[in-house]
Amino acid sequence: MADLLSDQEIENRLPSDWQRDGDEIVRTYEFDAYLDGIGFASAAGGLAQEAFHHPEIRIGWREVEIRLTTHDAGGITEADLDLAARLNEIWD
Repeated sequence: MADLLSDQEIENRLPSDWQRDGDEIVRTYEFDAYLDGIGFASAAGGLAQEAFHHPEIRIGWREVEIRLTTHDAGGITEADLDLAARLNEIWD
């Protein structure tokens, strides 16, 4: 099982534009068109599968919300921060 990160570790290492929401980290990505968000969500799903770390993904009109937590650890771990950083890379 992965080790939970301390509040300070999370605060210091949280990727840009991500926020903490209790035991999760969250970011909403905005798009010019609905299908752009669908394409991003598909790419995000591919990264998640590759990492075997599966986020909650909510697709809305011109936005995609991603929530990460490590369920079996009961909170935020290195895996969450790593995947968040990788998602930011495909966004840039």
